[in-house]
Amino acid sequence: MTVGEGGCHCGQVRFAVDLPDELKPSRCNCSICAKKGAAMVYVPLAALTITAGEDVLKAYRFNTGVAQHWFCSNCGIHCFHQARSDPHLYAISAATIDGVAVYEDFAEMPVNDGQHHSLDNDGVRSLAGTLKFAPSPDGKWARDGW
Repeated sequence: MTVGEGGCHCGQVRFAVDLPDELKPSRCNCSICAKKGAAMVYVPLAALTITAGEDVLKAYRFNTGVAQHWFCSNCGIHCFHQARSDPHLYAISAATIDGVAVYEDFAEMPVNDGQHHSLDNDGVRSLAGTLKFAPSPDGKWARDGW
């Protein structure tokens, strides 16, 4: 495990997180994940510590109300969520972890089938597909931005 730090876009929310040595993010095609497009890294609840901005974090819940999707109420960035299928874990948005470049670091990423949630599907988890990123051949894409 390594300790990582991260936060929202405006910097009001900051956190520390114990991360596995190898990050293996995934995406999901459920209604909220498809709209936010976040690549998620799962960690135990105890692995995440809010170091600043707890007062600006807001939770969004829908449908069953079990999952809690935490975002900065100032800039709107989704930082992490406690999933309905694994309430003992936080799913950290990989893009909010300092030093992680989601597109370059993870050229291929599994997409979980959240439209057919395991808790509504006899416990069966399935994969919807794999998302792939290929950099532009003109070489304009760089780790530091456009």
